[in-house]
Amino acid sequence: MKTERRSAIKKIVASTTALVGLGPMAMARSEKSKENPLGLPPKHDYFRELGVTRVINAGATMTFLSGSLMMPETLAAINATAHDFADMYELQDKVGAKIAEMLHCEAAMVTSGAAAALVLGTAGIITGTDADKRKQLPNLAGDRPEVIMQKSHRYVFDQAITTTGAKIIEVEGPDEMEKAINKNTIMALFFNGAISWYGIKDSIDHEEFVAVCKRHKIPSFIDAAADVPPVENLFKYQKMGFDLVTFSGGKMIRGPQSAGLLFGRKDLIEAAKLNNSPHEAPIGRPMKVNKEEMFGMYAALKSYLERDHKKEWQDWLSRAESIRSEIATIPSVKGETHVPDGPANVVPSLHVTWDQKRVKTTPKEVYDALKGGTPSIVCGGVGQKDGKELLSVGVVLLRPEQVSIVAKRLKEVLRQAVR
Repeated sequence: MKTERRSAIKKIVASTTALVGLGPMAMARSEKSKENPLGLPPKHDYFRELGVTRVINAGATMTFLSGSLMMPETLAAINATAHDFADMYELQDKVGAKIAEMLHCEAAMVTSGAAAALVLGTAGIITGTDADKRKQLPNLAGDRPEVIMQKSHRYVFDQAITTTGAKIIEVEGPDEMEKAINKNTIMALFFNGAISWYGIKDSIDHEEFVAVCKRHKIPSFIDAAADVPPVENLFKYQKMGFDLVTFSGGKMIRGPQSAGLLFGRKDLIEAAKLNNSPHEAPIGRPMKVNKEEMFGMYAALKSYLERDHKKEWQDWLSRAESIRSEIATIPSVKGETHVPDGPANVVPSLHVTWDQKRVKTTPKEVYDALKGGTPSIVCGGVGQKDGKELLSVGVVLLRPEQVSIVAKRLKEVLRQAVR
């Protein structure tokens, strides 16, 4: 018996020694596991393994191009929080409270992008804290809820509104908006980027839109997904009186691509959270945000607010000038820095034009050549100004070392077309 007990004790000691990592080799293994607790292979090239083409984004924060690149602070937050569990109710509440503090508003939450914020914000307004209504969405009993929008503001993403079962009522001008409000009206949605998208002036400006909503005691919601920079826009619309505001997290804030911000009135945010995961039944369950994205979104917003925006803007202008000076040596090729009037996607890009009799190619052909080349460079697209075709080259999403790559490749493609 003593021999068996002694043998058992030896086994326990041996296994304990292995677990606590005694000895130089075991300690080294222990330290290594701390650095890489998931045991992932270092610098594994998943692009190559899956045959996925790496793209240089000389365009904009388009979802089909995976949005933007996350800031180091965002990645650090994701990596630092990936190895422990958290109560998701607590995390959403506490991250939301910190974000609300940073944005000087009543309440906030992290969503799976701005489109999900539209669904959840609308759902929260429809259901409030009524659990039965949450279970019924999108097939709520009785008349369909109605959401008012300006006719010129209809856009592809307003399907997020009808996903909740609501019906969109189109209006033009403040008078029509007043008349359209009835017992079924639950809110009014303002698409902030409509002017940028369509070049059509709003029939109801921000202030009058909010004023009409307040007179009739219906919530006002503004979609400002792509509307930073400038950083001031994060505070501007709530100051105007909008009850709910949404911004994309994965655009120029440079958080996770599948994250967004919804903020505003506390009662509406709390109702929106009830319609979202981790609650198991509601309409927002498929719009789950994982804990890493919540921490990452928090870190990204904190980083964005602390950034030197003037310095960043000057850097973007310098990039545009660097590319312009490289291609200006080609006969008739000109580059002009362009900044949209806004309010959406207000960042500088380079508009490139040339005499197609001297450089015998079109902007579309250059776009295709850059995209199909090695490396693959996707530009902002082709357009026209003063009746002349142009190629738009974005600079804000380039990594520093990619500026010269884009400049030289663009110069090479254009030079090949010189006759």
